[in-house]
Amino acid sequence: MQTADHIRRARGQQLGDLLRRSAARMPDKTALVFRDHSDSFAQLDRAVNRAANALAARGITKGDRVALFTHNNRTFVVLRFALARLGAVTTPVNFMLNATDVAYILDHSGARMLIAEDALCAIADAALNEMGASLPRFAIPHAGGPLPSGWESVTTLLDHADDTEVWNDIAADDPIQMMYTSGTESRPKGALLSSAALYAQYVSCIVDGEMTADAVSLHCLPLFHCAQLDCFLSPDLYLGVTSILHDKADPAEMLAAVEAHGVTKLFCPPTIWIALLRHPDFDKRNLSSLKAGYYGASIMPTAVIEELSTRLPDMRLFNFYGQTEMAPLATILKPQDQLRKLGSAGQPALNVETRVVDDDDNPVPVGEVGEIVHRSPHLISEYYNDPAKTADAFRNGWFHSGDLGRFDADGYLYVVDRKKDMIKTGGENVASREVEEAIFRHPEVAEVAVFGVPHPKWIEAVMAVVVPKAGMPLTSEAVMSYCRDTLAGFKAPKHVVIADGLPKNASGKILKRDLRLQYADSFGDG
Repeated sequence: MQTADHIRRARGQQLGDLLRRSAARMPDKTALVFRDHSDSFAQLDRAVNRAANALAARGITKGDRVALFTHNNRTFVVLRFALARLGAVTTPVNFMLNATDVAYILDHSGARMLIAEDALCAIADAALNEMGASLPRFAIPHAGGPLPSGWESVTTLLDHADDTEVWNDIAADDPIQMMYTSGTESRPKGALLSSAALYAQYVSCIVDGEMTADAVSLHCLPLFHCAQLDCFLSPDLYLGVTSILHDKADPAEMLAAVEAHGVTKLFCPPTIWIALLRHPDFDKRNLSSLKAGYYGASIMPTAVIEELSTRLPDMRLFNFYGQTEMAPLATILKPQDQLRKLGSAGQPALNVETRVVDDDDNPVPVGEVGEIVHRSPHLISEYYNDPAKTADAFRNGWFHSGDLGRFDADGYLYVVDRKKDMIKTGGENVASREVEEAIFRHPEVAEVAVFGVPHPKWIEAVMAVVVPKAGMPLTSEAVMSYCRDTLAGFKAPKHVVIADGLPKNASGKILKRDLRLQYADSFGDG
């Protein structure tokens, strides 16, 4: 190696360095608990080295995309950091996708290897058959069943004999992770992130999220989504926090874990916070250890914020707003502002600059609605293999979020809606978020989604699908009457459906695309 190589290695700050540094600082502290398995930071670091050496022996090298198709488990965490040490690109795949969608991601990403949990191997095989492709395949025995035919056990990677430190010449801006956008509106895009972007994002989360190493965190939302992975689990491993990992967000199991482990920190999207509040165990479990609660994916209904402040008075609440392309943090609403600035997404995070602009990218006056745009080292490097979408998103030197919002006089951001969720009815714009907030204040409402559907007279009509609280005799007529009393006439839904639940992706986002398709003919052919 030349002197320049030695300097570059000495100054390195790659994702693969994160666990090694935590292990050097606190080798014996518990890093990760999954089911009945517990790893100290030193043990987890050695496990990552073994997996990295095994993957290298199988030919995985810098720049290769490796797909992880699994629910949360210890293996996901080990492989994610092992791939980072090789400079390979971790490509998580949503475990709720069907074979056609999985095939799209495997094909689009150019994956060199597929690692899937046993229960998902049949879908993975169907995806490969649909592609007419073959990849090295490793099965994670997550469900404990027999190994699927044609799959090698991932234990051959995890139990590799060589646990010596792995180092590859990886630049801070080299791609290290590819997150596929949720695809709630269209085909998902491959968002490429570098170590530099992730570290900048971790620092913003830690500083503005007021995170400390003495916390105990519970991680239940999917790690294929950047919110749980990169706002919470990875910053926790960076800091030296003890992380309790669950494979799913089951309210009863979550409440039991808070009590059993003395959990101090918890992230949930609003839909999961609501499920926790409504669960019969909420008042039976000792939840007094909870000191920090975080939410994201959508704005929390103000009624839920008020309820959380009453029922968990010692828990400080933070709103993390952003999107996959921001790795994903953009703005934070801090605890002291939750009730003072109800409905706000807060202020730009430490390493973020945010504006609200018109269609010509000129900043709009305070209080006016425009598109939210960002500048930040958090940002993706590009959309993989999509230069046109990349150029459009980064036009004029700002990343265009696709969200509509406004700033108030104090510099707090309010997200009005997604551009695609703005309903244009009879020549008037209606923000679905505003109507949802109004309906949610009805005492019998548990969840609500508002969206636009074709209408023969109004072109587009406001429609709501409402989930009542358990045992409540809520009717569509009662909701419509309530809205007429609380909203301007043109904002009130023209049609309300009472339902048992709402379609959601695994990160808790309500899939309005599915609702629009399901109810597209509510008013005839439009």
